[in-house]
Amino acid sequence: MQRVDLSEDLSFSRIVHGMMRLSEWNLSKEQRLRLIEEVIDTGISTFDHADIYGKYVCEELFGESLSLKPQLREKMEIVTKCGIVLQSENRPAHRSHHYDTSKEHILLSVENSLKNLKTDYIDLLLIHRPDPLMNPESVAEAFDQLLNEGKVRHFGVSNFKQSQIKMLETYVAQPLVTNQIELNPYNLENFADGSLDLCLEAQIPPMAWSLLAGGELFNGTSEKSLRLRSALEEVEGEIGAHGLDEVLYTWLLTHPSSIMPIVGSGKMERIQSAINSLQHKMTPHQWFRIYQASLGHDVP
Repeated sequence: MQRVDLSEDLSFSRIVHGMMRLSEWNLSKEQRLRLIEEVIDTGISTFDHADIYGKYVCEELFGESLSLKPQLREKMEIVTKCGIVLQSENRPAHRSHHYDTSKEHILLSVENSLKNLKTDYIDLLLIHRPDPLMNPESVAEAFDQLLNEGKVRHFGVSNFKQSQIKMLETYVAQPLVTNQIELNPYNLENFADGSLDLCLEAQIPPMAWSLLAGGELFNGTSEKSLRLRSALEEVEGEIGAHGLDEVLYTWLLTHPSSIMPIVGSGKMERIQSAINSLQHKMTPHQWFRIYQASLGHDVP
């Protein structure tokens, strides 16, 4: 498995396993443990969480299984996020859906994540969304305390734009080592607005979510979806891929910013498709055929 260096003492597997839908997979704690072990055996060692996933239950489900074999913690990197507050029966005190990046909320979220994940430290903590009310001094204080207490090793952001990253960087003492953003050929926003340019400039390898555009690339009936599916099918045969998902992963992996795709599936065959894509090669001609299919016209 390829590795991506985020800092001198932190590297991730090139493919990341996403836990957002863990509560939907209907697995027993023993079955979840077997899945974790099978994923690690493929070379994938990085697991992506957020406090809110599964309405605040996915971290606990993961930790429950990890507690059955705690020595696995040494073989993995755990990512989690905080900053979004959801209304949920699991958090009755939350009266509305909003953002909270206060020092108090960040510290409390991390304490809950550590408890639920059954671990003493988090490898990477991300601020989940840009917060219009963010006080960067408060965020910086939280990061300092978490680092000094050994509870979080590294920090980053998710869904941030260039200006938001640069603003936060001027306050925090720790380098922001990644930005987790939506990346797929159906939605080119982060390709066009400079988000990936900043990743290259600052040498911040991005993590990618919604790689399959929520199924739009497989099942969508819009003109754009049909154009893209046709281009993907053409390239599939040319590069020897088995399935459009392998083509999509290869398309992202071809980008020079060292994109780390997050595979949010509980099925090993889907996870293996992402791993298979590491063996494929895509030419610039093929890459731009997909890109232009999304645009609906040639590049200038």
